[in-house]
Amino acid sequence: MNREKALALLRNHLQNKNLVKHCFAVEACMRAMAVRLGFDPEPWGEAGLVHDLDYEMTGMSADLHTKETVKILEGLGVDPAIIHAVQAHAGKAPCASPMDTAIFAVDPLTGLIVAATLMHPTKKIRNIDAEFVKRRYKEKSFAKGARREDIETCRNLGLELDEFISVCLAAMQGIEAELGL
Repeated sequence: MNREKALALLRNHLQNKNLVKHCFAVEACMRAMAVRLGFDPEPWGEAGLVHDLDYEMTGMSADLHTKETVKILEGLGVDPAIIHAVQAHAGKAPCASPMDTAIFAVDPLTGLIVAATLMHPTKKIRNIDAEFVKRRYKEKSFAKGARREDIETCRNLGLELDEFISVCLAAMQGIEAELGL
């Protein structure tokens, strides 16, 4: 698989524009994390791009999520490491590699960053910094769906929370037009 094929899959399986933007955000963060950690960004980005491929197809069911994606990706002969990362992001497989751990932590962080951006007076991602995101992170009632304990698994990658937020925020700022932020 390559990015072009992953994009085609994304566009064929997801209609919700916000969900597509979320996948772009996870892709950008995963690519940045791969570079930061010394890995090839291509498979990491592809995993991020297709991680929620079946979200609409499975009726947003947590129990079914990733099962259809796995079938699709296996049918296309996609790298098993990408498939495993897709499963790991939803807790359907253990985080057995740095890519798995990264996607598990990145997925909720992207939601927190988007929520923080939307509460900023300008609603522009370029106008927020890691400290702004970190302050929102500490507010337990803010973006409750962004599970802090999942985000904190970034430490298993040898990254402190501040650096993890900074890397992901910079990645998302780099695609602000695609995100509409």
